[in-house]
Amino acid sequence: MPTVLELKAQRLALVTQARAIHKKATDEKREMSAEENTNFDKYMTDSDALKAQIDDAAKAESRAQRLKDAEDELARSDGRRTNPDNPGDDRTGEEQVFKFPARMNPASTREIKFNPTAKYVGPLASKEYRDDFRSWIRGGKRSARLFEGSEELRNLQVDIDTAGGFLVTPQQFAAEMIAIVDNEVFIRRHATIMTLTSATTLGVPSRDVDIADSDWTSELATGNEDSALSFGKRELFPHPLAKRIRISNKLLRAGALDAESIVKDRLGYKFGVTQEKAFLLGTGVNQALGVFIPTTNGSGISTARDVQTAAVNTLGADDLINAKYNQKSQYWPKLRWMFHRTTIGKIRKLKDANGQYLWSPAGMIGQAGLSQDQHDSILDLPLDMSEYCPNTFTSGLYIGILADWSHYWIAEALSMQLQRLVELYAVSNQTGYIARAEVDGAPVLEEPFTRIILQ
Repeated sequence: MPTVLELKAQRLALVTQARAIHKKATDEKREMSAEENTNFDKYMTDSDALKAQIDDAAKAESRAQRLKDAEDELARSDGRRTNPDNPGDDRTGEEQVFKFPARMNPASTREIKFNPTAKYVGPLASKEYRDDFRSWIRGGKRSARLFEGSEELRNLQVDIDTAGGFLVTPQQFAAEMIAIVDNEVFIRRHATIMTLTSATTLGVPSRDVDIADSDWTSELATGNEDSALSFGKRELFPHPLAKRIRISNKLLRAGALDAESIVKDRLGYKFGVTQEKAFLLGTGVNQALGVFIPTTNGSGISTARDVQTAAVNTLGADDLINAKYNQKSQYWPKLRWMFHRTTIGKIRKLKDANGQYLWSPAGMIGQAGLSQDQHDSILDLPLDMSEYCPNTFTSGLYIGILADWSHYWIAEALSMQLQRLVELYAVSNQTGYIARAEVDGAPVLEEPFTRIILQ
């Protein structure tokens, strides 16, 4: 499989070929021929496809590095000893700590995920519990050594619903599943994530109306009394989210593939897709509130944050400039564009009065571009693509957004349950798995968001 650097080199070669076609037509002071247009579009389409592969490869390398770091850390451990007074409490000489590398928002230094100093100790964090959990996923069998009529059995049964078959996942497993959701969901990489450990809702105080301007007055006067300042509250209710899959029992028994990874990866992907759609297009009714849903009750983003295109059903360079300067400069360091890939294709073809493309390897009206060490940008702001961003060029519809995603808040319950269904699919020789979580999300401040709407 090609490395990230090799894929970037291939993409740079495609862009260079497209540039050569464009330069030839420009030097000869003519429009590109039909064949040249076809080749140009092919090179740029292939370039976009490679960009997706680069992103996937970078994620894979990141996961591999995280796994290596965890293994190296465990290998450096002084060894494990069990406290005889509490067999279920598995620790090293000090407290056993499982560290997961913190992922940083590329646009800032704000940590958006796990606390790197968090300690995972006790029976749910032990190697024995994790091994037993893997055995349970494959066939429901548990280690006799671990469960043989001892204190460990009573401790772990606290977390088991014997009627329904629920089992609390080991802490390592739950953390890795959440990490996969982060990799698959675009907004979660930049949003602010709040984990609810006991409360059922997350209340976010808001300043709805600011204090009026101060008054010019005399030395002994105090100015007019202010009555404008008012406060409100945005409230997030984590909503249930669930997905069910089936796996062949023969595949589970064969052991050629890691059953835990299959369950974890596929459920993580399904959870990620569902959340991404809701964070963008969710109605806010029993699901997250999406940024492309206009609101009038102050709970999301109103139409006051929309920038309408100058031409009917057309996106122009002036519209992009208007969107950027609709945002206060204080937000610029964290702003990111988001469009569907087909909309990016239309932006790539924007030309100036001389017929030259505005988007080039040097970046569109900006400097960051397509070299191996840089990313695509528009007006010097980074660019993201999402398959779920609206892309229908019809009057009155949204086709993109410019946002500081740190003001999109996600509230979730960290405890994630996995249920194994054996009898339900017995006739088809399969085992089913259901994962459940509770998630909500909404923009808590509308000012950092600018949507582009077609005239």
